[in-house]
Amino acid sequence: MIASGKAYSAEELMPLYEQLEPVSIEFMLGTWRGGKFDGGSEPDPINWYGKRFDSAAHAEPLLVRAKDGSIQAYTALGAAQLREVKFAGKVTATLIYDKQPIMDYFRKVNDDVVIGLGDIKGKPTDFFFHLTRDN
Repeated sequence: MIASGKAYSAEELMPLYEQLEPVSIEFMLGTWRGGKFDGGSEPDPINWYGKRFDSAAHAEPLLVRAKDGSIQAYTALGAAQLREVKFAGKVTATLIYDKQPIMDYFRKVNDDVVIGLGDIKGKPTDFFFHLTRDN
């Protein structure tokens, strides 16, 4: 599904997400390239690159690609931390934003790919994205 670049709805993704195994905080450490399941139909005003998890206590929830090609933290939404939280019946590594009512729950596709589900307070829990480990 990721490789196809096609759009997939939350109704299609949720049953698959629920079957995936949870991940630990340690598994998530490092830098990850991101992508969305929108088939390229939604504009990307910040030129999103991915996420970086330095430790349980500190993460950069949004990395962007600058005009010069460098990867930088997008600071407008603040930093974040990782905690293990139960969601959809499984305890998994969860990114909790410091300054926003946002939590991202992660599930393992394989050793280098995870699916994230963004939970924004007051909105439907239906924003899926994928991350690939950036070696």
